[in-house]
Formats: sequence, C-alpha cells, structure tokens
Amino acid sequence: MKVEIVTPETSVFEGEATLIQLPGYDGLFEVLNNHAPMITFLGKGKVKIENDKETIHLNLDGGVVEVLSNKVLVLAEKCTRI
Repeated sequence: MKVEIVTPETSVFEGEATLIQLPGYDGLFEVLNNHAPMITFLGKGKVKIENDKETIHLNLDGGVVEVLSNKVLVLAEKCTRI
C-alpha cells in the first residue's frame, strides 16, 4: 500500500509499506493492505512503517489519518524521524 505522511512544512515520508502502526487516542492501531476505509484523529506517539526492505520509526505530535483504496494519508501537526 502507498503511505504518505505530510506536515504543514514538508513531506516526511512517501513510499510503499506492508504495515503502518499509528498512535490513536485509545492506543496503537495498525493498518495493513486492503484495510477498510476510515478517517480518524491521531494522538502523540510513535509511528512504525514496515516494508520489504526496512522498518522506519517516527515521532508524531497528533494529526489525522485517511485510509482509502490501499492508500494511507497522514496529515500530521509535527512528525520527525527517530
């Protein structure tokens, strides 16, 4: 699936992933290929993105995520690589 993470200032990540783990308000949740469509708020916490080559870790300071047609779009207030 395609993952894109953007802040008001910059694009933090854009690429393919097999899994993305995000911080929701009630705890962590994961999105895999062919996930049901959804839009939800994100809390502060760690993001994990896995693909065939690597695992990427980021710090997120809240935002919104949209999952639709194997695309995950994260609109983050602030997001930095660890």
